[in-house]
Amino acid sequence: MNTDELAFELARAERRVLGIQTKLHCWAGDDPHRRFDDLFNLVADPAFLLVAWDRVRNNTGARTAGVDGETARYTEAERRVEEFLAQLRVDVKARSFQPLPVRQRAIPKAGSKVRYLRIATIQDRGGSKPR
Repeated sequence: MNTDELAFELARAERRVLGIQTKLHCWAGDDPHRRFDDLFNLVADPAFLLVAWDRVRNNTGARTAGVDGETARYTEAERRVEEFLAQLRVDVKARSFQPLPVRQRAIPKAGSKVRYLRIATIQDRGGSKPR
């Protein structure tokens, strides 16, 4: 898929996701006790996955690798986004997706305290990779 096609698909996906989010918001406002039992299917929806990927890819943290050593740029170059998202969809629908441990870094703070920064893998921020 070329860049123009991906941009077109992303714009279409964003409109679809926004439409569904708007409907859910309205339904929740109309009936505060309403239960949304079928949200799992939205997680595996190709439009939601593409929008999630775009958000992960354009986040400044996309340049930081998790425990697997992979960045968003690596995923684009070596694995192809379409294949990455297709495999993610398969894993999510099969309920076989398992997040990896986070990479943890201690950041020194004043007074000899530390704050831990936890870095998820790219697959866990917005998707899954084939195992």
